[in-house]
Amino acid sequence: MADEFGGDIYTITDEDGVEYSLEHVDTFEENDVYYLAFLPAYMDEDDPDYGIVLLKRLPGSEELENLSEDEEDRIYEIFMDRLFEDDEE
Repeated sequence: MADEFGGDIYTITDEDGVEYSLEHVDTFEENDVYYLAFLPAYMDEDDPDYGIVLLKRLPGSEELENLSEDEEDRIYEIFMDRLFEDDEE
């Protein structure tokens, strides 16, 4: 888990050609798949799209991909547990 905010900024382009700047906040690996958590780099808390973005990188690929529906809830819970584990200690 990143010790503090201020991680790397990624520019992601969606399938419609819209670019987003995202701040990388955490990564973990499971079964050779890397799951990455991002927050919008320029957050506006009043924006309804404000929130965590989860992507994955498959073995042998440098491309980031969306999670499948089966993965979304499970991976979200893992990242939330990782985010708040320091608060519990």
